[in-house]
Amino acid sequence: MKQSFHNIYRNQSLIYKIFLFISATALVVYLFPKAGKFKYELQKGKPWQYESLYAPFDFPILKTDAEMEEERETVRREFIPYYAYDTNTLSRVQEQYTAEYSNFIQREELQKAGEDFLSTIYDKGIIDDKENMPSGRFIHLVKGNEVAVVNKERIIRLGDLEKHLDQYLKKRRLLSYKSEFYKLFSKIVTPNISWNKDFSEKALKEELENVYATKGTIERGERIILNGEVVEGEKYEKLYSLQQEYTSHIWKGTNYYWILFGYIILVGLAFVMLFLFLRKFRTDILNDNTKVTFIFVNIITMVFITTLAVKYDNSYVYVVPLCILPIVLKAFFDSRLGFFVHTLTVLLLGFVVPNSFEYIFLQIIAGVVTILTVSELYRRANLFISVGQITLVYMITYLAFTVIHEGNLNDIVWLNFGLFILNGLATLFAQPLIYIYEKLFGLVSDVSLLELSDTNTKLLKELSDKAPGTFHHSLQVANLAEAAANEIGANAMLVRVGALYHDIGKMNNAVYFTENQITGVNPHDEIEPEESAKIIIDHVIDGIEMARKHKLPDRVIDFIRTHHGTNTVYYFYKKQLEQDKNTAIEDYQYPGPIPFSKETAIVMMADSVEAASKSLKNPTFTMINDFVEKIVSKQIEAEQFLNANITFKEIEDVKKVFKRKLTNIYHLRIEYPE
Repeated sequence: MKQSFHNIYRNQSLIYKIFLFISATALVVYLFPKAGKFKYELQKGKPWQYESLYAPFDFPILKTDAEMEEERETVRREFIPYYAYDTNTLSRVQEQYTAEYSNFIQREELQKAGEDFLSTIYDKGIIDDKENMPSGRFIHLVKGNEVAVVNKERIIRLGDLEKHLDQYLKKRRLLSYKSEFYKLFSKIVTPNISWNKDFSEKALKEELENVYATKGTIERGERIILNGEVVEGEKYEKLYSLQQEYTSHIWKGTNYYWILFGYIILVGLAFVMLFLFLRKFRTDILNDNTKVTFIFVNIITMVFITTLAVKYDNSYVYVVPLCILPIVLKAFFDSRLGFFVHTLTVLLLGFVVPNSFEYIFLQIIAGVVTILTVSELYRRANLFISVGQITLVYMITYLAFTVIHEGNLNDIVWLNFGLFILNGLATLFAQPLIYIYEKLFGLVSDVSLLELSDTNTKLLKELSDKAPGTFHHSLQVANLAEAAANEIGANAMLVRVGALYHDIGKMNNAVYFTENQITGVNPHDEIEPEESAKIIIDHVIDGIEMARKHKLPDRVIDFIRTHHGTNTVYYFYKKQLEQDKNTAIEDYQYPGPIPFSKETAIVMMADSVEAASKSLKNPTFTMINDFVEKIVSKQIEAEQFLNANITFKEIEDVKKVFKRKLTNIYHLRIEYPE
């Protein structure tokens, strides 16, 4: 049992990667749409390049979206709305009429005429002037449980009451009483017909739902299209209908599990390729579980967003800012990894989006443009320029596909150009997203490195105040290291920042370091060599603690840890050796670790070379050449670069840069033989 736990602990990184692989595969497959993939690619207006196709089963011919919308519009146009008829309104109005008539002319025949008029108009129906009436001739009138279709012309508008009263009184030869009757009726008459909104909307919805989505059927074995025939008109409709029926039909029954198995194999294979790429070319990233998780999170996020877009509206896949993926990965890692992951993600999305070939071609071209154009993200204008170029490439590629499919520009969907512009605007979110990722995953981008390289930051200003000599030394090391990094293609910005902060631990005991001793007094003369060595060595530990306190990124702290590697504080070791020949050399060695990247190796070399150059008196080119060779060779002999992925050729290039820079610093000329 104990051995089992030991094995688990020892292989915990591998176990985590296996768990991440399985989880990511399952999640991506789960996000895939639950539909099979039609094995033929439909290209309208192109010859059918596959074998002659016959119906594998019975299926209906689907109407096009345009046909469906046209029928729905016809339903809306011809729909007869429903109006409610209130049967109680007349009795209420008649009661008011009887009550109010006492103030009117006391003649029985006049009272009877008024009652007849009310019965007449309410039988036709009265509607308020504010109520809208349909454009057609008829309406549905709901009286209790009965529904009748009536001509809307017979309905009386409340504003037309006077006109109808005039006609009625004229017929009854009572026109002289018009003003009295109108005064009375305008006071008591209220509408008894109103639009029944809920009933009308429900009825319209039912009619729209009853619009058939099909227009005929194809029987099994019936010929759909022959090889070489052009995919257009009725043939395209049949193929499209078969595609839709196939994708829904294939996920039924036992087919579901086989298709699921196929998806798992393909998605798993894609992720295996990613692991193999990391193992072959980016071992340092593969060994860092946080970085591997970061890559998988970005892939899954893009699949998730694209899946949502497809479910909402297919055309919205062009709004998903997929180019954020290579931008972010390039900011934290490099362009090669960024493009590989982008391509892998696009291939996975080919299972999700319609017209997968067009989508994959479009996104890969956009990814290439992204990798080639996005650089120096800390310069704000660069991202805007790159996004503009990416958007332009999207538009040009889409335009080309439209011309290929349609043969002209008449049917181009201009709305898609607006979607591409939205895509570009969304891609600008890469800047704040990089900042968010830095906080969540503890990664460092060039933007943060640029901020840290500002010598006015609190920590560097404190270094310049407490240890001005060390600050100046750090600046010189930064200049040397940055030039060397540019020469061999390392991360120059990271190297510069690492060099600026590598000696911040000296602030705690600044006067014990020669570059900060402005008087002739050396405090090491008053203490034992063992204590002196401890103070010198402790500046690494102090620097790490100080960096963590000020929340410097781990990638910067790595330079503080490794800039002396496991070298020996030789001066004090030799001094102590004179007093005690049994002195252990381990007590005078830095704790390490040794450099484990090109960048940390460069800073170690630059630190030693710059510090030693201060001891040169009347330097010559030959002297500089020899002492650079001597210092770097000594570090190689001490096996300080065993874990750094730096070649001997790159070390030679670094030495050449150091020699050239120091020659310029001391204003020397190369000594040519006479």
